[in-house]
Amino acid sequence: MLELIKSSERGYADHGWLKSFHSFSFADYFDAKRMGFGALRVINEDRIAPGTGFGTHGHRDMEIISYVLEGELAHKDSMGNGTAGGAHSGVIRPGDVQRMSAGTGVRHSEFNHAEGRSTHFLQIWIQPDQLGLAPGYQQEHFPASEKRGRLRLIASADGAEGSVRMNANAKLYAGLLDGSENASLELAPGRLAYVHLVRGSLQVNGQTLAGGDALQLSDESRVQLEAGQDAEVLVFDLAA
Repeated sequence: MLELIKSSERGYADHGWLKSFHSFSFADYFDAKRMGFGALRVINEDRIAPGTGFGTHGHRDMEIISYVLEGELAHKDSMGNGTAGGAHSGVIRPGDVQRMSAGTGVRHSEFNHAEGRSTHFLQIWIQPDQLGLAPGYQQEHFPASEKRGRLRLIASADGAEGSVRMNANAKLYAGLLDGSENASLELAPGRLAYVHLVRGSLQVNGQTLAGGDALQLSDESRVQLEAGQDAEVLVFDLAA
């Protein structure tokens, strides 16, 4: 079964310094039919104005993935990331994937320190398989060449192929498709898939998607991607 969700159906919030589209219910946006899909709970497409950002705030029991499209995002947290002597600089740029496991609780901030340049990124929340785990952080870079004409695994439960490791029975792939390039993903029986087209246009299982559109798949054996025009896409393989 296929369900197409148009970009225009998303929630939207304009806070001045932050403009955000919500694929699922979030903050002041609520739609009882859009509370998530499988373990996927949040996809926010955020644009942060220069010199602004999210002040220190807390999370717990959630796998949070950040995927930067333009600009850069400076992350600082209570685990020491983003501070002098910390394990990670916390700054993420296009091609980077950052995973923060909130676990028993973590506090963090996210800022765009660039002058005259907005930061455009996706904030993704996936519900963990277990609650009460220790907080964790990981950051990896995936160059465009690894996503060109294929689906590159960027997040998984076991960290396969150098993907970031998340505490969830899910896989996240990223791809860049244009012209005759095509890619597919086989789905095991009982699995769900969620396709979010970041930008461009793309045909997914015969459905035409434009930037910001999504396609939910259930009881399907394959995700087929083709006829892309400057397409950047994320594909989630999820437990039902």
